[in-house]
Amino acid sequence: MVIAAEEKTELVRDYQRHDGDTGSPDVQIAILTSRILELTEHVRAHKHDYSSRHGLVLMVGKRNRLLRYLARTDRSRYQTLIKRLGLRK
Repeated sequence: MVIAAEEKTELVRDYQRHDGDTGSPDVQIAILTSRILELTEHVRAHKHDYSSRHGLVLMVGKRNRLLRYLARTDRSRYQTLIKRLGLRK
């Protein structure tokens, strides 16, 4: 359920805005999305793992807050990010 270090550095490299950028909303949302997808598969397989389900709900809430912030501050970045990640249909 923990993403590998190589996968995380690849996500940071793909979504960073400048060299050394690891904390921008784009990077945080990309990392959270990767973790959410993995945890979703786990929760589907283990229906009674309520602790993991609770963590999943918290991650989805945090990602939604970051997405709202990005939509409020920079609409074009928000739209390109959700298109790249395939979040909104």
